[in-house]
Amino acid sequence: MSDYILSCCSAIDLTPDMIRELDVKCLPFFYTIGDDTFEDDMFTSISAETFYGKMEEGLMTGTSQNNVSRYTEYFEPMLKDGKDILHITLSSGLSGTYSAACIAAEDLMADYPDRKIRVVDSRGACGGYGLLVLEAAELRDQGLSLDELTEKVEELRFHIHHWFFSTTLKYYIRGGRISKTAGVFATALNICPLNNMDEAGHLIVREKVRTKKKVRQTIVDRMAEHAEGGEAYSGKVLVNYSGADDSDAVEVIRMIEERFPNVAKPIPKLHIGPTIGAHTGPGTLAVFFNGDTRVGT
Repeated sequence: MSDYILSCCSAIDLTPDMIRELDVKCLPFFYTIGDDTFEDDMFTSISAETFYGKMEEGLMTGTSQNNVSRYTEYFEPMLKDGKDILHITLSSGLSGTYSAACIAAEDLMADYPDRKIRVVDSRGACGGYGLLVLEAAELRDQGLSLDELTEKVEELRFHIHHWFFSTTLKYYIRGGRISKTAGVFATALNICPLNNMDEAGHLIVREKVRTKKKVRQTIVDRMAEHAEGGEAYSGKVLVNYSGADDSDAVEVIRMIEERFPNVAKPIPKLHIGPTIGAHTGPGTLAVFFNGDTRVGT
């Protein structure tokens, strides 16, 4: 049993059962559907089908990040219980939560000088963030100290690849992430942008691939190019998808298992949670794995 707590936020997009099995604490984000606000409990109180169905009906969705006060309220009971903390945050390239967690940690360590809080920017999101937490939990269970694990996580984060594509661009248009003109043009040409996350934790469009069939093949090709050991890769893969239709996820998992015979099985097929899904909408498929060092823009 470690003498510190491993912690994260709900944008890791694992299941509640997986988080309990990992013995990891998780601070929820909040999201909105229309005028209503909900805690991101990983589709426990509201199903993924209901959430994405509301988006397809035209209801606006949004998120709010955890602020300094919320992190303070979250961390302090652990310190009072005599525990140190390693908290891994959502990418600072997507959210200000890393900064908020750092401020809360600094303030609390002044009040609890015998305790330590280490905050690490995951430079990731969704299942890539989740994969980093999975790896961290395994290393914790191998007996790494708080500072040893912090150092290891800071190294590992740059080797977790995030590749994803979207077959529906209207939510990106609605959220202002691409222009209406560009979105209409891409949709007319049946373009499915293939994106990944750079070393700073920003989402980058890497390729504009025509047709869903071609982009599914391309995402598996990029895994072969970047995965540790190439097609001999034997590590973990997580696949996340948004919406009610899981056919892309099922097909991509089949393709990965066929091309990478040594990959850890079964490959989890997981929902993109509301914190990320509120911005992507239905129709997004993401693949996460360990590989070479991620590059910048």
